[in-house]
Amino acid sequence: QVQLVESGGGLVQAGASLRLSCTASGRAFSNYVMGWFRQAPGKEREFVVAIRWSGGSTYYADSVKGRFTISRDNAKNTVYLQMNSLKPEDTAVYYCAAAETAWLPGPEKAYDYWGRGTQVTVSS
Repeated sequence: QVQLVESGGGLVQAGASLRLSCTASGRAFSNYVMGWFRQAPGKEREFVVAIRWSGGSTYYADSVKGRFTISRDNAKNTVYLQMNSLKPEDTAVYYCAAAETAWLPGPEKAYDYWGRGTQVTVSS
């Protein structure tokens, strides 16, 4: 059974940092792209960043470039999202997802596995 479990969310002030983690289990993800998406209240879910498990290539949404960094630890089967200089508009539920796709980041519909999400709230 495939599981993606996120952790690390919380309530912070604008300008602060948070690190989210996503631990994957249940299958080998070496051919997968791991992505982070977010959904703010009243808005559609949007792509944030993705990393190819093999090789480590990354792709960022323009809104987070220069502030967020994605990385992975193969030994721990864990993907991290380091979020710096957080803004109130970063407030959302953050979801980890996995897609077996040749594209980076690939369409959202390609992501077969999803975590339950972790809440990030940034106060002004």
